[in-house]
Amino acid sequence: MLQRLPITFWATVFVTLVCVSLVGLDFWRSWNARTVLLEQTERSATNLARAMSQHADDTIKSADTSLNDLEERIETDGMGPGQLARLHRVMQDQVRALPQLDGLYAYDADGRWIVNSLATFDPRANNADREYFRFHREHRDEGPHIGLPVVSRSSGKWVIPVSRRIDRADGSFGGVVLATIDIDYFRRFYASFDIGVHGAVALLSNQGTMLVRRPFRAQGIGASIVDTPLYRAYAHSATTGIGMFRSTQDGELRLNSYRPLQHYPLFVTAALSKEEALAHWRRDALLHSLGVLLLAGLLALFGQRLIGQMRRRLEVERELREARDALAGLNATLEKMALQDGLTGLANRRQLDVSLTNEFSRAVRQGSSLALALIDVDHFKRFNDRYGHGAGDECLRAVSRAIRQQTPKRPGDLAARYGGEELAILLPNTDSAGAHAVAERMRDAVEALQVAHEDSPLGIVTISAGVAALVPRRGQDSAGMLLEAADRALYAAKLAGRNRVEAALPDQPPAH
Repeated sequence: MLQRLPITFWATVFVTLVCVSLVGLDFWRSWNARTVLLEQTERSATNLARAMSQHADDTIKSADTSLNDLEERIETDGMGPGQLARLHRVMQDQVRALPQLDGLYAYDADGRWIVNSLATFDPRANNADREYFRFHREHRDEGPHIGLPVVSRSSGKWVIPVSRRIDRADGSFGGVVLATIDIDYFRRFYASFDIGVHGAVALLSNQGTMLVRRPFRAQGIGASIVDTPLYRAYAHSATTGIGMFRSTQDGELRLNSYRPLQHYPLFVTAALSKEEALAHWRRDALLHSLGVLLLAGLLALFGQRLIGQMRRRLEVERELREARDALAGLNATLEKMALQDGLTGLANRRQLDVSLTNEFSRAVRQGSSLALALIDVDHFKRFNDRYGHGAGDECLRAVSRAIRQQTPKRPGDLAARYGGEELAILLPNTDSAGAHAVAERMRDAVEALQVAHEDSPLGIVTISAGVAALVPRRGQDSAGMLLEAADRALYAAKLAGRNRVEAALPDQPPAH
């Protein structure tokens, strides 16, 4: 079976496979490059989150170390005037040494200032209403407490409070030591990272409170993100992770890497925009794909031309064989020419009669079905009256060409001019359904010509067709019965409104 396929088929298969392979390989390369780029973005986000986590941990650790020292001094040395003066100097030295600190403060059990790192001291100041103060008053936790971001009453800046409890000798609540970390310190550090135009980094509490974020928005400080996909993912694992989440703040889809701090109940997230990360890849993939498609198109074009040349060569060889065969049957050819209608180029009535008789006899011998379709141009007399006989002849030629193009090219199939504007199609080995389908294609083809006919209800030239088919029985049926049945079906099509195909009962002889 494979050996019988023509060489043009295999050439077409080869060119198609080459073109499809080029496009497929380019798609695979582009998709693989996209995967690699996203993996690199994940690594960048992970490394960035690691650096942010270490920085935040070190920053808070330094502040906490200062607090631990202050707590021990106060609990050990007391709060006499000399001790407070020395604490004041120590606090100022610590603030100057640690750029992240906005200030250091100590409060008594009632929330009054007892000493701080400021140059001036307001004895009326009281911070008993602050969250961190209430926390230490109600909890005996000896570790540091990181409170919610607040605006400092001393400097007017946004700060993150880190505090420790002061215990009296009997273990009762004695006050609070506080270090305030300037949020601008984190903002400056985060501004040093190249996160693109739409990237974002943030420092958050384990309870889902926003402490610092870039891009910075003052109204975002202290906001809760507990209802976001990012926080749900972090809360579920409480460890390092990565995921693709859409921001609830600006709607940007980002690849987020989140990581908890080692010593404190905080976590950081580094988020890089997916669209931004893939922007260069998209441009490269588009240009590369256009180049590959152009190359594949050129290859397909040249392949098509080559295959066309091969087909023409095979066609010439076939024509030469046909010419050789035609010389042997010249008399038959001349006879056939004599049986052609001069106006339409279809077979004439005489050839139709001869072919119908021959095919009828063959159908009787073989017990096969024979079909006939009679076609009439709708309102043709009105067409001639309005447009003239010259236009009528041209209309018949156009209709005949359309019908000839739709006539099957099997041996025995015949399109003929039956008379006037009537045409006949002879279809051996065809049942009623097959003849109906052929006639319907012819009707569609004529309608598609859109030949203007103002005196037709549809405004264009159309045809009506009647088809009939039978399996002729020897001694009982005749070719005339088939013609009669097709004619009745044509008449039914006209009565039903024209521009349609009607069929006699399939494979049944007409009524006598």
